[in-house]
Amino acid sequence: MTAQDRPPQPAPAPLSALPPWGRKALWLSAGGLVAELGLRQLHGGGSWLGLGALAGGWWWLARRQINQSVPRRPTTVESWSERCQSLVSQFDQLDPASPLQGQRASAIQELLTGAGREDLHLALVSSGPPAPQRLPAFQAALRGTRPLRLLVSAPLPSHSPDWRWSDPFATSDAVIFHLRPPLMAADLRWLEALPRPLPLWLLLETSAEQALDACLAEIRSQWPGADASQILPWDGQTPHLATSLAPLTEWLAREGRQLPRATAVRCLERLHGQWQADLERLRRGQWRQLRQRTQWLVAAGVLLTPAMGLDVLVLTVANGLMLKDMARLWNCPWTLEQSRAAATEVGKAALALGVLEWGTQACAAAFQLHGATWLVGGTLQALSAAYLTRVIGHAMADLMARSAGVSEPDLAAIKAEAPLLVARAAEAERLDWGAFLQEARIWLSQGERGQGLALPEGA
Repeated sequence: MTAQDRPPQPAPAPLSALPPWGRKALWLSAGGLVAELGLRQLHGGGSWLGLGALAGGWWWLARRQINQSVPRRPTTVESWSERCQSLVSQFDQLDPASPLQGQRASAIQELLTGAGREDLHLALVSSGPPAPQRLPAFQAALRGTRPLRLLVSAPLPSHSPDWRWSDPFATSDAVIFHLRPPLMAADLRWLEALPRPLPLWLLLETSAEQALDACLAEIRSQWPGADASQILPWDGQTPHLATSLAPLTEWLAREGRQLPRATAVRCLERLHGQWQADLERLRRGQWRQLRQRTQWLVAAGVLLTPAMGLDVLVLTVANGLMLKDMARLWNCPWTLEQSRAAATEVGKAALALGVLEWGTQACAAAFQLHGATWLVGGTLQALSAAYLTRVIGHAMADLMARSAGVSEPDLAAIKAEAPLLVARAAEAERLDWGAFLQEARIWLSQGERGQGLALPEGA
């Protein structure tokens, strides 16, 4: 029988195609096997059957490949305005009492208004003091069919803590950098710090003693990013300034109508990036409180569940609720099933990298637990579950920060990236191991005093 004669093979049935009893059996078996894996780590018991069935359960969960819907990068003023406005809405949800909300809305409106202006904004900057008698010549040489506003800077400083261009210059339609060879280190730093893709024209003023070809070669060797077509040689003579600036004036006449909107797009994109960073700091602050609360709820549930497998149920439910709140924080409209599928890949990577084993050994070494009370074995398992929740939560926070606004997770990409995400999260949490131990000591002391085992005080 040839390949063409073979009957088509049926596609693998998805998890949803299983009958209800089959899905329940799969989840219960997976839960019990995770518990067995925990016992293997703690006491050396368990069977290879548990590991095999656990891998089978994970295989079932990972079979459903969900395509990632990556939003397209905005290219217009209107689309970037919508993106920025969506961040304002998220700020309003996470920090409604912030006095900056009105300022953010005003910043968007100001840029939208600027997109429709008629005049062009050019910035003339230099590391040397501007010659006042030359300014009228610059204005006359740049005069065209559209109104022009020329912004002249004070001498650029030779040192700056952040090499950041101020808004009047960074938000111009184009920058004319007046340079006198040789190119100094400070000049190069300012050139490299110029916001991209802000159009830059380099006015290269040479003296009679300097060979133009040698100066151009030196500039190109020191600054490989220089665009040769936008370097304007000038001999320093005022009557020749208009001739040197002719390529720039021609470009302004050709592109002038689109420049205000292009500037608005660039500024809205930069504003979006700044707000994204501010929003991420706000999210991380609220997420740390959420993670701290969840990890000790998990620890308490694991410690207090007498039956094998119920501790896994507690961990699953608590982490599911944490993932739901994390999706809200990061504006990821993922369903609980999608979040769990992503967390499954992260959890597999965490177990494969030995996070649970390291946490168990480190907790045992740190607390030196002795005695045959009900707290001994259970406490180790509870603290290990709390630490595993801590690392997985960190990795999931990094994942959601990169997937903010994405409608569905890409499980194939997550599977490939999960080991690196977990490794970074585990390393960060190891560096913060002292904080975890301090929280654990408070949690254990609350249990000894009979105050309950839910959260450390002040969490």
